[in-house]
Amino acid sequence: MTFDADLTACAQLVERGDPDRFAATMAAPVAARKVLFPIYAFNIEVSRAPWVTKEPMIAEMRLQWWSDALEEIASGGLVRRHEVVTSLAHVLDAEAARHLQRAVSARVWDAYRHPFEDSAAFSQYIEDTAESLLMAAAQSLSGQTPDALKHLGYASGLARFLQAVPDLERQDRIPLVDGRADAVRDLAKDGLDRLRKARALRNAVPPAARPVALAAWQAGPILKQVAANPSRVGDGTLGTSEAAKKARLMWQAATGRW
Repeated sequence: MTFDADLTACAQLVERGDPDRFAATMAAPVAARKVLFPIYAFNIEVSRAPWVTKEPMIAEMRLQWWSDALEEIASGGLVRRHEVVTSLAHVLDAEAARHLQRAVSARVWDAYRHPFEDSAAFSQYIEDTAESLLMAAAQSLSGQTPDALKHLGYASGLARFLQAVPDLERQDRIPLVDGRADAVRDLAKDGLDRLRKARALRNAVPPAARPVALAAWQAGPILKQVAANPSRVGDGTLGTSEAAKKARLMWQAATGRW
C-alpha cells in the first residue's frame, strides 16, 4: 500500500485536526504510518460528528453512517467510497473494525447534554473512545491486542479528556461525574495506575505494534500534573512546552519506552 491520494488526505486531516497524534505518527516507521493515519483520521471525523449540529438525532445519523461503513469493512463486502473509509478498508480486518465501532457508539454521549450516569459509565466512555483506537491499530499492525496497550489507551484517553474539560464546559456539558478536587485527583491516580500496569507489560507488546504507543507519549506528564494540582483541569493549564513535548516524543521513539 502506497501513500495514494486517499492516504495523503488522511495524513493532512490528522495534521490539521490533531497535531499531537500527527507528530507521534511521523515518529513511527513509514509502514506503521499507513495504518495509523487512517485510524486517527477516522477518530477526527467521528469525534467531530456530534458537534457539527445542535440536533442530537442528526448527530446520531452521522455516527450511524460511520458505524455502517465499518460494518461494510468488517463483513468484507462492498465498501462505500470515502477517502477515510477507503483507506481504512485497506488496513482493517473484521476485529479491528469492531474495535472502532465501539468508538462510534460511545460518541453518542457527545450528541447530548446529559452527564455520565456514574463513574463506570465515564470509564467505559474513555475505554471506548481511546483504548479502542490503540486496539484497532495494534490488531492491524500485528494481529494482536496486547493488554499493555489497553491500559496505555485508557491512561492516554483520560489525559486527553481532562485537557478537554474546559472546552466541554463551555459547550454546556457536564464532563466529570464528580468535579471536586479530591475526585479529580483520584481520576488521575487511577490513570497513573493504569500507566504503571502498561509499563509492567511492555515487553509483551509485539515489535510490530509498538509504534501504537507513541500517541500516548504525553499521558504520564499530564496525569502527574492533575494528581499534583487538580485545579489545573478547570483552569485549562494542563500540558508541557513544545520543546518538552518534542524531547519526550524523541526519547520514546528512540527507546520504545513510555
